[in-house]
Amino acid sequence: MTISRSSTDSLPYQDPALPIPERVADLLARMSVEEKVGQMLQLDAQEDLDDHVLRKHAGSILHTSPESILRANELSAHTRLRIPLIVAEDCIHGHSFWEGATIYPTQLAMAASWDADLLERVARATAVEVAATGVHWTFSPVLCIARDLRWGRVGETFGEDPFLIGELAAAMVRGYQGNGLADPTAILATAKHFAGYSETQGGRDSSESDLSRRKLRSWFLPPFERVARAGCRSFMLGYQSMDGVPITINEWLLSDVLRGEWGYTGTLVTDWDNVGRMVWEQKVQPDYAHAAAAAVQAGNDMIMTTPEFFEGALAAVDQGLLDASAFDPAVARILTLKFELGLFENPRLPRADLAGIVGNAAHAELNLEVARRSIVLLENDGVLPLSAARSTRVAVVGPLADDAQTQLGDWAGGSGQVGWLDGQPREMITTVLDGIRRIAPADWVVTHARGADILTLEPDPAGPTFPDGQPRPSHVVPCEPDQTLIIEAVAAADQADVVIAVVGDRIELVGEGRSTATLELIGGQNALLDALIATGKPVVVVLLASKPLVLPASVQRAAAVVWTANPGMQGGRALAEILVGEVEPSGRLPISFARHAGQQPTYYNQIRGQHGDRYADLTQSPAWAFGEGRSYTTVQYEDLVLEETALTASDTIVAQITVRNTGARPALETVQAYVRDAVTSVSWTDKELKTYRQVGLAPGESARVRLELPVAECSIVDAAGRRVVEPGQFELLVGPSSRDSTLLGAAFTVTTP
Repeated sequence: MTISRSSTDSLPYQDPALPIPERVADLLARMSVEEKVGQMLQLDAQEDLDDHVLRKHAGSILHTSPESILRANELSAHTRLRIPLIVAEDCIHGHSFWEGATIYPTQLAMAASWDADLLERVARATAVEVAATGVHWTFSPVLCIARDLRWGRVGETFGEDPFLIGELAAAMVRGYQGNGLADPTAILATAKHFAGYSETQGGRDSSESDLSRRKLRSWFLPPFERVARAGCRSFMLGYQSMDGVPITINEWLLSDVLRGEWGYTGTLVTDWDNVGRMVWEQKVQPDYAHAAAAAVQAGNDMIMTTPEFFEGALAAVDQGLLDASAFDPAVARILTLKFELGLFENPRLPRADLAGIVGNAAHAELNLEVARRSIVLLENDGVLPLSAARSTRVAVVGPLADDAQTQLGDWAGGSGQVGWLDGQPREMITTVLDGIRRIAPADWVVTHARGADILTLEPDPAGPTFPDGQPRPSHVVPCEPDQTLIIEAVAAADQADVVIAVVGDRIELVGEGRSTATLELIGGQNALLDALIATGKPVVVVLLASKPLVLPASVQRAAAVVWTANPGMQGGRALAEILVGEVEPSGRLPISFARHAGQQPTYYNQIRGQHGDRYADLTQSPAWAFGEGRSYTTVQYEDLVLEETALTASDTIVAQITVRNTGARPALETVQAYVRDAVTSVSWTDKELKTYRQVGLAPGESARVRLELPVAECSIVDAAGRRVVEPGQFELLVGPSSRDSTLLGAAFTVTTP
């Protein structure tokens, strides 16, 4: 659909034949101060659209229902300059809030595939669905590094490793943006949350991040720099403050590093009410005039959901805090995006043929593929894969065995961020119980018992809303073990050959403002597992959880443990296929599992140096480490050889290793290569993932795997904050996980040329 024409179309900014910089300059010169400030506003379409567009001149809206997209376009067509709106949405792992869209596994789940090409395909398919519905901008991917597992947003990340995060994030950016924003199936990607947002205090969301600039440059900035240089067109800023300065006004980070050192020319968008929070929560600005002035001066472009920014920015001009031209750079960047998207000629409204695009069969097949690849087999005593000869009676037990919406995770239909969609269509979702019933042979008997409740909710005693009017999450009250439910579940187990126990977390324990003080299973779930394992029947524990959780001690006697994260619409089918051996498990952990919440943080690449290597009362080693994951076969690593062992910083490390499938089933092996710098001028991590390769191996097959790594990647950040390769002794470590006991090593030296 194209916009209507009138006699004003002779204006230069409306001429698509002119270069975009000329169109931007012409339009900018015609705009009033009010119209410029309005272009910087991104407002919630669930509120007063007429006021947003007609009075505040909003440049962007988000959380748009199908009806609000059409209404907003009608309104913008009646404004003086008819500047189109750019429509944004949190399309995090699929088109989150469009009924019938394809909802994929969450970002952390997809990261378990370690497959950048697969994630690029997911982002491309998502962009096709999103663009067809009139949405132009997704707030994805998330590049935060997961450190404290109590943080509520761990499931939105790619895990704990900066290199893997950069690989997967760059792939999703490519998928979203396609062949460029002029492509009608492309959407604008957003790298978030810039930067250090995940380094929380006590796992509390949006708290002060205790990060030095050197620490930022060492681990938190590299994934963002990678996607910035790869063409990601927008960055979203974190909520938190750092060294006392909110990210929203951190000029060193935004101006010196991002726009200065990296030469970034894309658009910056604040997170939800960042500017307002400086007034009412962080209390570093006395009023909205000063907050608006500070945000503009720091280089922000789009101000998300701070309606008071409009009056505040105009007041800042009146009070002499800002010059009337101060908004021009931000508005020019926003208009450039709109011209690049072609919105002045075609506002990209919802297409008429959505039924063949949104939630189509090809996307469902891709969804199944990524769900299969996202599942991680953590333990197996041989009970898996289930055999029809051994297992004809299966008890599927647990509060999440048949919970369709929880399976989708956060940012998905019923997760609470929008008011027009309670959940995705049930018929599109295959739960664990659905999957096992559908795949079970005709002579199997499949029974089901809930076994436990997880939680109830109580209103926050501080009131239903925050000072900015946003709703406060209700308080979680864990349910007590219900003996009636446990007895029912134990009875089902007693009559079964194998028990599949599906436990984990629910949406009320996940997301913004929903960090947890514990990592243990909530409610009656621990008591349920204890009772099921005490029956002596083989119990397969399926952890359907947004992030790594701590399982009770009884699970050490379980027959198998599988982590499915939030596996999306096809997750139940994918899990069932793996349990019965139709599909081989191939997922590898992108994040470590703690044994106890008191171990936080548990990431593998911690800084060397401490007294001892354990707590007085507990080991420091994780329950399951970064990179781990089992197969239904065994794989042996041998004969690691470097082609050259004396290298300079301009050379490339070339290694070869033999990987042998010594079992009777095929495997997709993720060969991981880490680098250890023996002696560093400043404290540094003991090893870092630097590259990996995935190799398919038939039973009995071996492969000679070649790994190449530029020596320039073997760098540290020195005391002056410079990233350098220091001459000296190094070791290349290759194996199936980050645990030292699984890695083969080969030494090499780096000398000054």
